[in-house]
Amino acid sequence: MEANLSHAEPSQQEAARDRSTRSDARDSLDALVETIWRLRQPDGCPWDRKQTHASIAKNMVEEAYEAVDCIEANDAEHLCEELGDVLMQVLLHAQIASDAGEFTIDDVARGLNEKLIRRHPHVFGEHDAASDADEVLGIWDAVKLAEKAGRDAKAAQANERPAGLLDGVPRALPALMEAQKVSRKAAAVGFEWDTVDDVWDQVASEREEFEREAPGSDERELEFGDMLFAMVNVARKEGIDAESALRASTAKFRRRWEAVENLAQEGGSSVEDLSTEELNRLWNQVKTSE
Repeated sequence: MEANLSHAEPSQQEAARDRSTRSDARDSLDALVETIWRLRQPDGCPWDRKQTHASIAKNMVEEAYEAVDCIEANDAEHLCEELGDVLMQVLLHAQIASDAGEFTIDDVARGLNEKLIRRHPHVFGEHDAASDADEVLGIWDAVKLAEKAGRDAKAAQANERPAGLLDGVPRALPALMEAQKVSRKAAAVGFEWDTVDDVWDQVASEREEFEREAPGSDERELEFGDMLFAMVNVARKEGIDAESALRASTAKFRRRWEAVENLAQEGGSSVEDLSTEELNRLWNQVKTSE
């Protein structure tokens, strides 16, 4: 009995700490929601009062990318701050909508909670527990297709055009990210290559089409895009996030280029004064040092 009690007490303490943490989080979020509301009042901040969804749309993107920068830099301190800026955008858009009688932050939270529960049947529903992340993605795609079928049925009853499979993919996404989402949705309904080797064959085919077009032509540019799209599908089949992979490669290039500039400066020159051969020598020196 004593052994059982000794094991039970930490569990009770952990539960109490969890309740306290959730309570603190609710209090902090409630206070933040009220602050955003106050800024939009007639005697609040003139700048906040005049904003619309459209006027601050780009801010949402900028704040999200600043948070990503902190993640990639493994900078937890500044990530906390940047996530706050992202949250401010969410709350400000919700308050703008509330002021216009469209929806409230409660609607946002309720809808998200319902969607998370609906899309995790392996946690909250009848589906068996998922064994790995790939299986979860398959479940996620299946649930989203079921949701689309439900929306299509409602549209049919109202004699409206059903939503297309790709309608939910924002066109404002970065190109690589949009390509990933578009190809993944098409693959989810069976429009897919059997193997990654088949996709590499497609890449080779797209390259041949690219090389047949005249340099500088619009057709050559389009064929180059087809080649990139095929490469995105290679990444998807390999389980690689193309957007993250390219960002990592670009970050590596920037890091190495900065080292090249430092070496040039140590030698009493600037990169603009060096020949291609000299730049390549410094570049290889940096790569070797890594």
